[in-house]
Amino acid sequence: MIDALGSVGSLLLVGGTSDIAVATAHRYLRERPLRVVVAARDTPRRAAVADQLSAAGGSVEVVDFDADDPGSPERMLARVAAGGDVDVALVAFGQLGNAEQLRSDAAAVAQLARVNYVVPTVVGTVLAEHMRRQGHGVIVALSSVAGERPRASNFVYGSTKAGLDAFYSGLSDSLAGSGVSVLVVRPGFVRSKMTAGMPDAPLATTPEAVAEAIVSGIRRGRHTVWVPGAMRVVMSVLRHVPRPVFRRLPI
Repeated sequence: MIDALGSVGSLLLVGGTSDIAVATAHRYLRERPLRVVVAARDTPRRAAVADQLSAAGGSVEVVDFDADDPGSPERMLARVAAGGDVDVALVAFGQLGNAEQLRSDAAAVAQLARVNYVVPTVVGTVLAEHMRRQGHGVIVALSSVAGERPRASNFVYGSTKAGLDAFYSGLSDSLAGSGVSVLVVRPGFVRSKMTAGMPDAPLATTPEAVAEAIVSGIRRGRHTVWVPGAMRVVMSVLRHVPRPVFRRLPI
């Protein structure tokens, strides 16, 4: 369980090869050894992440998880639960997609919606049920500022994040009094392998900064964090810009 000082004993990374997931594990491992479960597809990247976290002091387990497999979330959690309780679960998988292709390719839209929205909601549902039974835990969902007001340049991706954000915000309310909580994380542009080759957007941040916000948000009992914090003000303004003006903004 998470102790009085906010120290975590077990961490589940769903989409455990993401840069933010790895940075979060490293952030916790700087404080103490802990159980880290890397749930991801069986790839060289997963093996490398497991070795890296083991070298940092983690008791690392790897579990198969594939967002393209509808039965994967329940099988993954059954494996994880067999090894003990989960204090913090980070739902960190997703795809950016090709914005131009997504304008006209229905199959690509369906695939992105499945990976970014449908499967994360299934994962959230099974995690919440498991944590209710164990009587404690925190689910951390990686959303995005793109979901606050989807832009024409990436509206399909933004819409999937809007749906994910709404699901986990509602899940948080439904868990009140259960001993389980949810933290929704809304980063702006993160310099990561997902955005490699893209020019930085204003207020660009790093996986390490997002990890720090996650740890701080859990300890403070927050339900939402923005990274960087200034994005909250920026998106509040953009949310109220008249649509004819918003369409013409170079974003």
